[in-house]
Amino acid sequence: MDKTLSNNVKYDPASVAGKQPPVADETDLLIVGAGSAGIAAALSAAGKGLRVTLVDENPVPIETMGAEIPLHFGGRMGAVVANRNAVFETMLDTASELGEALEVGVDVRLGTAVWGLFPQRATAAWIDGCVAGLADDDRTYLLRFRQVIVASGQRDMGLAFDGWERPGVMGASAAYRLATTYGALDSKTAVLVGSGTASLQIGNALADKGVKIAAVVEQGSAIKGDETLLARLESQGARVFTGHVVRQAVGDAYGVKAVVLTSIDSCGKHIPQTEQRIECDTVLLGIASIPAIELLEAVGCATAFQAERGGHVALVDANQRTSLPFVFAAGDCAGTWGRKSSSSEVAKREGRIAAAAALQAFGVESSIEEPVVPDSFQGDAGQDRCAWVRASVVEAQGEPYVCQCEEVTAAEILEVRPPRYLEWEPRDEKVHTRGIAGLACDGPPNPDIVKRLTRASMGPCQGRRCREQVAALLSIESGTPLPQVPLATFRAPVRPLALKQLATLEEAPGTAEHWDSWFHIASQWVPFWQSTPPYTAAGRQQRGPVASE
Repeated sequence: MDKTLSNNVKYDPASVAGKQPPVADETDLLIVGAGSAGIAAALSAAGKGLRVTLVDENPVPIETMGAEIPLHFGGRMGAVVANRNAVFETMLDTASELGEALEVGVDVRLGTAVWGLFPQRATAAWIDGCVAGLADDDRTYLLRFRQVIVASGQRDMGLAFDGWERPGVMGASAAYRLATTYGALDSKTAVLVGSGTASLQIGNALADKGVKIAAVVEQGSAIKGDETLLARLESQGARVFTGHVVRQAVGDAYGVKAVVLTSIDSCGKHIPQTEQRIECDTVLLGIASIPAIELLEAVGCATAFQAERGGHVALVDANQRTSLPFVFAAGDCAGTWGRKSSSSEVAKREGRIAAAAALQAFGVESSIEEPVVPDSFQGDAGQDRCAWVRASVVEAQGEPYVCQCEEVTAAEILEVRPPRYLEWEPRDEKVHTRGIAGLACDGPPNPDIVKRLTRASMGPCQGRRCREQVAALLSIESGTPLPQVPLATFRAPVRPLALKQLATLEEAPGTAEHWDSWFHIASQWVPFWQSTPPYTAAGRQQRGPVASE
């Protein structure tokens, strides 16, 4: 019963030929992220005769926030986040340029997550051009685009210590988002962990919103960020603790009530009898700003660890173009550094540069500004992250879960133990798990291998809280410099999608026909007395009962 699609060619009815999912909408230039860079790019590209679509996932559904996506919200969301209309109003009030983008004809879609970018390639030959997977409150759909500017921002590095699973331990960027974009941060007194310029700036912004910053904690011997920003916090009562880490977050199931700090020596070991208790309801993790490159890495853009840009980033040229000619990166996802954190003008400039280059790709004349150059970098970002993990995670008195989703401790990661639920025990006392050192014999230890063996980073938050910690643990244990530890890979969907959302994704009518043969498991769908090896979709019987019926 082959379907003849032409006079001379017949296709296997069980193949994917002619069954590509419908594309619901089209645009010329897709911009992901309505922050400073994204809005600047949209305004620059508007009015040039092209369809410009600006997509931003905020306001994020409260269910997604509860899974710590896209940021580590730490249970500090105020009740107003459940009121979508109120949050929309707050967003428009705080970002007046969004209204300007609407006025000049930009198709602005808020509350819409981009969960994947899919260009035509060998494994997706059915795709005509490039499509993006989008999801909002009502549906999941595909949008065809010609050029895309990813301005997806940044997130915070997680840091495990005893009690870090309590509500109130959260990312500094998440606190800033809740306070400024949502007007919904449920916090009165906070301790800021980390002293980079971005962290200090967030501390000051929260102080302006009425949050008391009780202390700034830095494991290094000196504060790393802007001294003026630090002085402003100190003038408002913040105490500064260098050479310290959080030993424990004290509290109960309802949240943090205090933190216990301890001083450390040059090797990161805790110095006995130096603990100090600081009363607070929130712990802000501002260890490092991590460029959010999930979409970029998953679509296939070349990446590398660039310390001056804040870690792993997509490689971009002077025009913000990545290794894929139709993909640009701008804003914090293209790199974070002090000057960019201090002034939104740097990110806006990157957005304008990317927009101008994209316009030129469409044949529209546009002048491009001088390229953005990161600050000259002092120090070693890899060593700094490892120092935090060594002093906080490795030296923890308890065994906090580094991966909270899958409940994996640092010891289980370092020893590459199978997941606890397997109840695995070596049959011979001489048999030991291979450990990170053993994996490193074959080259730099790969976080993807550790993930598959231990499930660390495999949970609902998709590794956003533990990914950098796992890499640092591999670096410490194997002696491999952190920049040489491979980046744990991302894959679509880069945002979690409920099955009810996926069910709304349109499909071609022929997709439901012969779908069982796609699994290539003959005995699952065809009675064993009818299955004859070798079983192939092309040779399967088209008539007669099967097990699934």
